[in-house]
Amino acid sequence: MATAAPVLWQPTAAQVQQSQMAAFAEAVGLPIDPAAAEAGYERLYAWSVAEREAFWAAVWDFCEIRGDRGETILGADAMPGAAWFPQAKLNFAENLLARRDNFPALVFRGEDSRREQLSFAQLAEQVRCLRAQLEAWGVVPGDRIAAFLPNLPAAVIGMLAASSLGAVWSSCSPDFGVDGVLDRFGQIEPKVLLVADGYLYKGKPLIEADKLQDIVAGLPTLEHVVLVPFLGADGAEHAQGFMQAASQGCARHLWPELLATAADTPLTFAALPFAHPLYIMFSSGTTGKPKCLVHGQGGTLLQHRKEHQLHVDLRAGERLFYFTTTGWMMWNWLVSGLAQGATVVLYDGNPFFPDASAMWKMVAEENLEVFGTSAKFLDASKKAEVSPGQSHDLSALRAILSTGSPLVEESFSWVYEQVKQDLMLASITGGTDILSCFALGCPVVPVRLGELQRRGLGMAVEVWDSAGQAMVGEAGELVCTKSFPSMPTEFWRDHDGQRYHQAYFDTYPNIWRHGDWVELRESGGMVVYGRSDATLNPGGVRIGTAEIYRQVEQAPEVLEAVVIGQDTGDGDQRVVLFLRMQQGHHLSENLSNQLRQRIRKYASPRHVPAIILEVQDIPRTRSGKISEIAVREVVHGRPVRNTQALANPEALKEFQSRPELE
Repeated sequence: MATAAPVLWQPTAAQVQQSQMAAFAEAVGLPIDPAAAEAGYERLYAWSVAEREAFWAAVWDFCEIRGDRGETILGADAMPGAAWFPQAKLNFAENLLARRDNFPALVFRGEDSRREQLSFAQLAEQVRCLRAQLEAWGVVPGDRIAAFLPNLPAAVIGMLAASSLGAVWSSCSPDFGVDGVLDRFGQIEPKVLLVADGYLYKGKPLIEADKLQDIVAGLPTLEHVVLVPFLGADGAEHAQGFMQAASQGCARHLWPELLATAADTPLTFAALPFAHPLYIMFSSGTTGKPKCLVHGQGGTLLQHRKEHQLHVDLRAGERLFYFTTTGWMMWNWLVSGLAQGATVVLYDGNPFFPDASAMWKMVAEENLEVFGTSAKFLDASKKAEVSPGQSHDLSALRAILSTGSPLVEESFSWVYEQVKQDLMLASITGGTDILSCFALGCPVVPVRLGELQRRGLGMAVEVWDSAGQAMVGEAGELVCTKSFPSMPTEFWRDHDGQRYHQAYFDTYPNIWRHGDWVELRESGGMVVYGRSDATLNPGGVRIGTAEIYRQVEQAPEVLEAVVIGQDTGDGDQRVVLFLRMQQGHHLSENLSNQLRQRIRKYASPRHVPAIILEVQDIPRTRSGKISEIAVREVVHGRPVRNTQALANPEALKEFQSRPELE
């Protein structure tokens, strides 16, 4: 048996007893003894998977979901095709707007230090105004409302107004190019589009007027466009030109005027079926046009309430933040914190502007209890040698959440050494596909070095080998063996369900294969090694890329890396490592040798790269994830089918036709 990973944080008996996880366990008759909390959680988890109907009904009641849940909890139980709460009627926006007092609901922070705040009462009033306009324009349940916006309060208001009447919301961030936007919104044919006059990045205003004209022209179903001013004087002239430009019968409106002239009608909420479409989310699209995943009102709400209330232990009055854009699923996850009565903090801009302490300064200034970010941000903070716990007052901070890529052990250690010792560091994994998590934090169990704390309640997660056998202590495919409420209700216009089935169920019949290469530990924790479609296969042995990154990125000369398996033509692969160096450093033979030695010693001889090369940039998706697949395709001379999905597609040129790879 492998040695258990070191414990970095252990909740006290009082913290366990006072957690909402313990209160829920008590409510379902499975109390957690603080002296044996790990065993208590495993017992609760096993029950939640074995008795899913009882579990999800209990979540509905414990989280006080507003709506009529009906008598039947699970109708047809199939993957895909499960019918959760088939008799239920509810409204997502009604649950997020349950609180109506003057307590802050939204706080917006920009990289230019601007700060705006809306109370729950003010938020509901602005949602009421926009909803009235949408109704006046003839928007009905099922119509699509799209947003091409920075991470502004207007995006939250737009989503809530759409949801309140049963329209379907979809958004992407303003760093997308025209083709990237049209590849997404063109498929779903929106009736209304919300846009901004531009955005800020690294202190520079980026004017969007020309891009907006092309986007509007490329969406013939649009009937109304709403312009949200953001850049002030920098964007005013361009915004005026955009408003005056003619288009194909599409009316144009200015956000402040629109809200000020709304009809004086009360805010009401349509009672909708559990599976009624709430969001259309998009896959990254690096292998073709993005897939359009439809997520339902009830499944999204129930999963997010479970994760916020039980796994994060989020409480009314606390402050929740996640660094995200409107084009990443963490935006949707973040906004659901309103249902808990928490203040949701939004940020738009570069997290390292004007310096590497910018985010940590905001954490302190806003007294955040829960700070969500990416593994890459934590690693970059470590490399920048900041010490947030010494330079800022982080006394309110009790949890850090990390996702986007595997969080390496060194970043775990850095958080507890340089940020704060008494906090829950929750590395989480899930994705756009389920709009939630398969494995995440748990406030009643320890944080162990390099591990995601636990599998999520109600999620029948296992690790399988190629023959479909469950494994513990070995790396394999992350699968989910039973249905759950936040599965996509469908893929947009996938009338026969074929694309949906191919995406998740082709490998193991009726079993969700997620595409992550992971290990379930004896402790109950989980380690993520990377995407299973990006794993390496030298000598016929499948290994994860995260094991190489962990060793390489410890080198102070290395800023970041991407590793792929290159086919050698004889049925084998060789490992190729590309390095982006810190400013002022270059790859030397000495450093290459040091890295190979370290990888051999701390990973395995099979992990050692055959070739190590320096590059100036590494391609990444717009949500910040390094695109190993795009690099692999370019190295093999195959086209990357949708470069619009990349934030920096020009970076691919450096990987083409490298003589060292011939």
